[in-house]
Amino acid sequence: MAVLIQIRGADKSYGEQVLLDDASVSLTDNVKVGFVGRNGAGKSTLLRVLLEEEELEKGEVLRHPSLRIGYLRQHDPFHPGESALDYLMRDSGQPDWKCGEVGGEFELKGRYLNGPISDLSGGWQTRVKLTSLLLQEPNLLLLDEPTNFLDVRTQILLEHFLKRFRKAALIVSHDRAFLQATCDQTLDLSRGKLTLYPGKIEDFLVFQAERLEHDRRVNATIEARQKHLQKFIDKNRARASTASQARSKGRQLERLQTIEVAADLPTASIRAPSVSPRQGPAVRLMDVAIGYPDHLVADQINVEIEHGQRVAIVGDNGQGKTTLLRTLVRSLEPRGGTVKWGHHCNIGVYAQHVYGSLDEQQTVYEYLLSKAMPDTTNQQVLAVAGSLLFRDDHVQKKVRVLSGGERARLCLAGLLLGDYNILVLDEPGNHLDVETVESLSDALLEYRGTTVFTSHDRHFMARLATKIVEVRDGSAKFYEGDYEAYLFAINQEINERQQQRAGGKGKKDKRGGGSQSDDSPRIDLRKLRKELKSLERSIRELDGQRSQLNKQLMEATDPEEALRLHNDVKALEMELGAAEQRWLELSEQDPDA
Repeated sequence: MAVLIQIRGADKSYGEQVLLDDASVSLTDNVKVGFVGRNGAGKSTLLRVLLEEEELEKGEVLRHPSLRIGYLRQHDPFHPGESALDYLMRDSGQPDWKCGEVGGEFELKGRYLNGPISDLSGGWQTRVKLTSLLLQEPNLLLLDEPTNFLDVRTQILLEHFLKRFRKAALIVSHDRAFLQATCDQTLDLSRGKLTLYPGKIEDFLVFQAERLEHDRRVNATIEARQKHLQKFIDKNRARASTASQARSKGRQLERLQTIEVAADLPTASIRAPSVSPRQGPAVRLMDVAIGYPDHLVADQINVEIEHGQRVAIVGDNGQGKTTLLRTLVRSLEPRGGTVKWGHHCNIGVYAQHVYGSLDEQQTVYEYLLSKAMPDTTNQQVLAVAGSLLFRDDHVQKKVRVLSGGERARLCLAGLLLGDYNILVLDEPGNHLDVETVESLSDALLEYRGTTVFTSHDRHFMARLATKIVEVRDGSAKFYEGDYEAYLFAINQEINERQQQRAGGKGKKDKRGGGSQSDDSPRIDLRKLRKELKSLERSIRELDGQRSQLNKQLMEATDPEEALRLHNDVKALEMELGAAEQRWLELSEQDPDA
């Protein structure tokens, strides 16, 4: 097994922060490695070193002569106005037919392949970048948080790609489910040291916890022995008859050394509001329609959520998950039907627009004090702040200087100071590292109230959800099965579509209608293509409106105006996603697409 790249004795630091400290590791061909570590540990810096974009202060990087690196960029490498096909040909140097063939593996066709790449959502642009990687035929992929902002279906599509990719990969990710599915080894970066574990992420986490516990037990035994020897030495070294024994014990004491166990890094310790359990329905949706004044997202929704349930809202991007959550909490009025909450339901909401519109002049402490119940003491406020890693001088930080992750933690802390018996959470794991997400899921498992949430983190969803509501094809209803069954169904759909592509379109009939059998329903191509053109026109208009609103949002200074613009952008994105999904469905029925 050839070593593709080897790092030896690497040192790298920024100011007083040491990222690499005499670190060494070897990456071999055909092995996929999950790269883990705390936020800020230096994972992205190491990738830049491997890409020769940064240099080590000490040490060396040895590369195999045949090494070909493919890097999934987090930034957009596209030129203004170019199509996905233009970019693929430019970036890979491959002909158009080859780019189209490989793009099919990521369902890139029709407008998604030939239309302006700037019109595509972040998830579809990631598919384009992955196609380009495959076209370059690398033997080592470097992927930096590849699942960011991807819906579950696209995440699974990426997993399928990686399982078929018969070369090496180094994947930085906080998504445990994704790493478990794709990587056979785990590389950990902690306190400047690189440790390669020859097993999957879940096995590594168990090993890591067991090793830490073992080292602590060994140290406890050594410390007890040290105390015993020291006691003997102190008692006997002054007496002539026992002085030689004391000196012997002293030499034994010098040889006894504890194992160096690094102090635990600060980890959020989240505790959900303490509430009394309740029985019966928490909320009923009766013939509810959701959407916006000029766009209906879904209708005929009849769902009843019981107190104490943890309900996961699932569905592809653009289907209406966030719209449903916003309708539940009345930040968006239903287009029809009735949303009826039970008596004494106190609802706490966590959503992107909440931590995106905080008062930037407030300090952390002032914000938490404003969210706390009237009888909350200063000490209780400080204790909750500390549990979310706002300690000492950090509570006096202004909101304006907080990172996205810190703002997200601050909003969580605000929820904890309330007495909410209903929590509605829209993507609570965004901007949080894996340890904080794990602490949040632990807290929600202990929570005795009702939780309604959506997330792209499959480990988080599978661990928490007791009921599944799927938003799909213009409606929403309880899914008959658990979250694992839902993921299995998506995998099956993707497998079937890939098998259909592998089998080809088959022979076209005499009318050019594709590979339909004689008893298949005949497609009205004229009507289909008319609707496709109408959708393309709508998508262009919606995208133009979105660009204009985003520009206004960037220039807005008034918090209320910024919040209104943010909500308008979200509404447009939902409408745009639904239109794109409909376009894709129709284009698959067009034999000439």
